[in-house]
Amino acid sequence: MLVLGLESSCDETGAAIVDDTGRVLADVVQSQVVHAEFGGIVPELASRDHLKNGGPVLHQALAKANVSLADVDGIAVTCRPGLSGALLVGVQLARGLAWACDKRVVGVDHLVGHLLAVFLSYPDLPAADPPKLPFVALLASGGHTALYRVDGFELDRVRELGATRDDAAGEAFDKVAKALGLGYPGGPVIDRLAKEGNPDGIPLARPMSGKHTLEFSFSGLKTSVARWVEEHGRPGDDQTLRDVCATFQRRVVDTLVKKLILAARQERVETVVIAGGVAANRELRERAKTAAEKAGLRLVVPPFRACTDNAAMIAFAGSTRLARGEDDSDTLSVSPKTSLASVTRKGSGRRG
Repeated sequence: MLVLGLESSCDETGAAIVDDTGRVLADVVQSQVVHAEFGGIVPELASRDHLKNGGPVLHQALAKANVSLADVDGIAVTCRPGLSGALLVGVQLARGLAWACDKRVVGVDHLVGHLLAVFLSYPDLPAADPPKLPFVALLASGGHTALYRVDGFELDRVRELGATRDDAAGEAFDKVAKALGLGYPGGPVIDRLAKEGNPDGIPLARPMSGKHTLEFSFSGLKTSVARWVEEHGRPGDDQTLRDVCATFQRRVVDTLVKKLILAARQERVETVVIAGGVAANRELRERAKTAAEKAGLRLVVPPFRACTDNAAMIAFAGSTRLARGEDDSDTLSVSPKTSLASVTRKGSGRRG
């Protein structure tokens, strides 16, 4: 079964062709650079860019996979959560294609896409061994940071274990980068500078230090950096800047890794997964690998290209719904504020 996936939840316009085993035939992403000068996403500009890029990205994906719409068995599109206007562009494109080509269409929760990105395989990368169910997943991105127990592909087989009380990890990276004058997005540049910095060089708060909860909080750490900048000013030399970045990143990574391992132990699973844009962070991947090995756990992380927003993960997540015979043709709509977080609260799922 071949599935066309469409992604437009925020600032990436994506189209992909994926089969029901997770094999990626094409995955095209058009990133929006228009937001950089504003230091964050401007919703109206995002929607306009999706309108402009949707058609070309779709045609590129079909051409790259060497298929036509007639060859596709179904369509999957991100319908939640995200920016209302941005989601609407993708959903309307999916509905129009489904109607014109007489195809089934299903809506996909963007977060479910991230959780299932570890099942994707790319022809130009070594074959990966996907995780076995059940597993505990850390989903860390610009808008979300939470831990989930995943027992199956169905929504009621996913259970939230804990989430951030305030800022998401990726959001904290962006805000700290802005405070340091590093521009947007902040994650990649902080990660690069941190590599040559002292992770104990600056006195910064440790997020929820000593607590054994699976919840996160990064607002205090973000405020700690802001106060340091107020007192000392933006770093005047390169090494101090590297030290600030390294210390901030170490605090975030320590928290994410600690709670991921704690969740795995509490749930008594043997496999842990890291997903979302922050999963591309060099230090997080390295320290999580070390901690997982020490705890006797298997760590699975998606390829770098599958960590950030993409349509391949949406296509695969949609293929699991299409395989069950589901079809949202008559009901598909956007639900920007409703997401995996609101329907899988702790205790609402069931274990396998």
